[in-house]
Amino acid sequence: MSMSVGKKGYQSEINITPYIDILLVLLIIFMTTAPMQRHDHPVRVPQPPSADQQIKPKTDSLIVEMDLERKVKLNKQPITLEKLEATLTEMFSRSAVKDVFIRGDSSLPYGDIFVLLDIARRSGANNIALLKMNSPPAPDNVQASR
Repeated sequence: MSMSVGKKGYQSEINITPYIDILLVLLIIFMTTAPMQRHDHPVRVPQPPSADQQIKPKTDSLIVEMDLERKVKLNKQPITLEKLEATLTEMFSRSAVKDVFIRGDSSLPYGDIFVLLDIARRSGANNIALLKMNSPPAPDNVQASR
């Protein structure tokens, strides 16, 4: 702290130079150590199953399907989107297993499948899995274009 004597008496001023030096040193320390810190969070990414590990749902599983015409089926029975949530909620209230498989055509927009995901989550599903819809096999006499 420095003091100067003037006509009006003593006047105290705070010397902020050491504080600025300390601030700059701390800033440099944080800037150099920040890139060294790791902020990784564990993420579980599903691995594609091999040919012998194809996912086959159990017979008592709930399978919600949507085809290209956006027709919805619950365990191969046609159902409307309005009735789907109430039906799933009722089925989950009677069952201890709250798993749902959602199967859709790969050419459908993601938003259509997301509607099914949202309905399943609201109805109380704990685990939701996405399945690929089986495409019809290509005829043998058709050759691939080059």
